[in-house]
Amino acid sequence: MTSATQRLPRLLALVPYLLSRPGIPIADAAADFGVTPQQLRKDLELLWMCGLPGYGPGDLIDLSFESDSITVTYDAGMRRPLRLTASEATSLLVALRALADTPGVPDSAAVQRTLAKVENAVGQARPSGVVIGLGAEESVDSQVRRTVQSAVTGGKALRIRYYTASRDEISERTVDPMRLLLVDGRSYLEAWCRNAHGVRMFRLDRIDAAQLLDEPAVPPSEAEPMDVSAGLFQPAPDQRVAEIELEPDARWVAEYYQVDEVEELPGGRARVRMRYADSAWMTRLLLGLGGQVAVLSPGELGDDVRQRAHAALRRTRHLPST
Repeated sequence: MTSATQRLPRLLALVPYLLSRPGIPIADAAADFGVTPQQLRKDLELLWMCGLPGYGPGDLIDLSFESDSITVTYDAGMRRPLRLTASEATSLLVALRALADTPGVPDSAAVQRTLAKVENAVGQARPSGVVIGLGAEESVDSQVRRTVQSAVTGGKALRIRYYTASRDEISERTVDPMRLLLVDGRSYLEAWCRNAHGVRMFRLDRIDAAQLLDEPAVPPSEAEPMDVSAGLFQPAPDQRVAEIELEPDARWVAEYYQVDEVEELPGGRARVRMRYADSAWMTRLLLGLGGQVAVLSPGELGDDVRQRAHAALRRTRHLPST
């Protein structure tokens, strides 16, 4: 099985390689990349889904197969060397710094070398005058990050004030830190939660406050690190799945909340599958999105949203006009 770290460089190199060798037999290309023809075909199938923003006809990489040969008919700009804009470079720096600050990262020296190279390139570039829209990692309070890192490295317990998005509530918790993880560009604290009596993952950008306690972190013997190889969050028996379509202004939902699948739709819309345990919370979330969301399934969730929306409209008819 090919790992992601092996496959990504190959995918990036495939289009320029094929452009310089139109009509090359798949077997020859596979031999040059040191993979089987079957693996190369899987790579080519994935390239078909890559391209420019819009991701519609004329935006995606296009390939032509004839017999057992392959030719690139549209490269989506991948024939050019990579050039980052100021905002892209800054976003990359943000992610690299978050990775460099995470304890336990393998080959941290490589991260530091990459960070230095990007910083040097950004420093030589002329200012563009753009405003950078930073991702979720930038909402992590710097004091919270330092306190959590000190707790992990120093083996100290923590008292945190934490927002649980799935229940829309804030709680005070005492935790015994175990490790920090960086998953999909977000930092998580894995810790034994004394309130829940179990191992929990806490997103750093949802920790409102953190206090280092003058006592050691002592997770019990049954506190085992979670296996995140198949994803950070696994389905629970009491969870249901909602399939919804989001308008462009509501796409933040798929970025802020955990979703299983995201399917791009025309016009910047997206269809997502989202797990939830609390129907009342899910209904409130969807009502808050107004006309920016459509519920495809389950039917009872869509019915509940419609009934509550109609009830709200009926109540407004009895309000005095202003």
